[in-house]
Amino acid sequence: MYKKILVPLDGSPLAEAVLPHAKAIAQAERAELILLRVAVDPGAEFAFADPAIASDVVQQMEAETKKYMADLTAKLQAEGFTVTSLIREGPIAETILAVADDMHADLIAMSTHGRSGMQRWLMGSVADRVVHHCQVPVILVRPNAS
Repeated sequence: MYKKILVPLDGSPLAEAVLPHAKAIAQAERAELILLRVAVDPGAEFAFADPAIASDVVQQMEAETKKYMADLTAKLQAEGFTVTSLIREGPIAETILAVADDMHADLIAMSTHGRSGMQRWLMGSVADRVVHHCQVPVILVRPNAS
C-alpha cells in the first residue's frame, strides 16, 4: 500500500519522534523512507546588518544540515531501511507538499508541535497546512510533553 514515506525533519528530537512510527510502517510495507529537511535561510535576517556574518551562518547551517542528514541516513540504512535524504529550501509546508508530489510519496509522516491558541495563530501550523493541502494520507505524531 505504501511504497514511499516522506518524513519531514528539522533536526530536533521533537521532529524525530515520528521516526519509530515511520520505521514501523516502512518495515511492514517494505517502503522507502524519504527524509526531508527544509532549510531556513538565515541570510535574510543578517544580510542588512553584515553580509559576511550572514555568509558564515549560512555555511555553518548548511554543513550541520548535511551532516545531520548523512548521519541519520546511514543509521537507518544500517538498520536495513531503504532511505533517500533530501535538503530543500523554501516555505516549509509548501516545500513538504512539493516534495511529496515530486517524489510520488504515498504517505507523509511528521511530528506536530501541538501549539494552540495565540501561539498557533501567530506562528501558523506547518502540520495544519500540510494536512489541509496534501493529496496523500498524513500521519501526525504529537510527542509527549515533558
